[in-house]
Amino acid sequence: MAPEQPKQHLASYRDPSGFVFSYKGEIYRQVNQAFRKDFDHFIDSGLYSELVKDQLLLPHQQLEENLTGETNWYTTLKPEQLHFITYPYEWCFDQLKDAALLTLQLAQKGVAHNMILKDATPFNIQLHKGRLIFIDTLSFEEYDETRPWVAYRQFCETFLAPLALMHYHQQPLQPLLFAYPDGIPLATASSLLPWRSRLNLHVYLHIHLQGKMAGSKSTATESKVVFSRQKLQNLLRSLQTLVESFQFKAKGVWSDYYDEAGQRSGYLPHKKELVTHWTEQLTGIATAIDLGANDGTFSEILSSKNIRTVSADGDHFAISKLYQSLQANPRSIYPVLLDLSNPSPSIGFANEERASFMERTHTDLVLALAVIHHLAIGKNVPFARIAEFCKQLGRILIIEFVPIGDDKVQFMLQRKSNTFDWYTEEGFRAAFSRHFSIKEVKKINSSDRTLFLMEVL
Repeated sequence: MAPEQPKQHLASYRDPSGFVFSYKGEIYRQVNQAFRKDFDHFIDSGLYSELVKDQLLLPHQQLEENLTGETNWYTTLKPEQLHFITYPYEWCFDQLKDAALLTLQLAQKGVAHNMILKDATPFNIQLHKGRLIFIDTLSFEEYDETRPWVAYRQFCETFLAPLALMHYHQQPLQPLLFAYPDGIPLATASSLLPWRSRLNLHVYLHIHLQGKMAGSKSTATESKVVFSRQKLQNLLRSLQTLVESFQFKAKGVWSDYYDEAGQRSGYLPHKKELVTHWTEQLTGIATAIDLGANDGTFSEILSSKNIRTVSADGDHFAISKLYQSLQANPRSIYPVLLDLSNPSPSIGFANEERASFMERTHTDLVLALAVIHHLAIGKNVPFARIAEFCKQLGRILIIEFVPIGDDKVQFMLQRKSNTFDWYTEEGFRAAFSRHFSIKEVKKINSSDRTLFLMEVL
């Protein structure tokens, strides 16, 4: 058998400074000769050490080994490995806002070391150990006063535009970043913002005015205008002031679910007890996904047992509540804003740059509590398809069956014209038994709901 060869990441091809590649199950970054001077200054100036010390940048080991065999190789970096990747269109408002502020903080720190960010995209930021962290080591280059901030428009399109739209409309519009992964064009953002947004000087300057200038051509004289440190710092402060002013206060449909569930005496405590007991009895569980996680009540149980948990829910405000709690107390929980009936697909060139949610998610345990009726009745997804979906995500499944007589199901049926005679516990068991063996079944106190423990066949 031929030895494994390094494989370049399909999204890492645009930057001549270097690229990301995988080798023997781990991620590496190659620095090319073209970026040698900038990279050496990044290290020698102390900027790298300061950012790592402040937990703002993913640390790396530098390896003097050309793993790829490329002739333009300068050095190899082995970054601290990330456990799970999410994309900006799967984030809540507050996560995108904090990522914007982190980007500006990095730019400000860079200037103090005679460096500047050449990239300002949320794709360079990930949640790691409960904290946002910048992951692109090659985004820092030496500061040149003859050039304006090269990443300014990118910052405005990928951060400011979606944040401003959500702020002014008070609607969860982060899916726009799925349609515009390189950023919402400023002319488009300007046209979508209300007229009153023009009364905000910072919004006018950074979105409306820039949107008007989008089609204009720069002259040779303009390109040589000195962009002093003071001008750059003023620009960064203006952007920071604007980002800090953005707020998102609307409320979600299911964000108070657990408050309401807690009023059903005995139901929630018994369900927590069962999940805790089963989790403790299972072996080899290091990762999990909590489908329909709401504000992460059950994700917290898993995290407390050192299980890295992806918390997926379609309610923006529940995920926001969970994200905010992580900022106060970082844990290995990864909030993901996701419509389970329409998870994020693969996008980018040849549909290969950004992996689908299903490609990124392979766990030991799948938790699907109080979610079956939302998929089966709310989205008309047959039991058989739901079972296949769960099987793709993990080998152990804890799933709650909610019977058709349940108040929540009856409420949903009021808005449905078709019948759901197939929605029975017998049909549920039959569909899931094609993919899973049922290990244990428990009725949940103070309800007609049932909890199932299953394992992939």
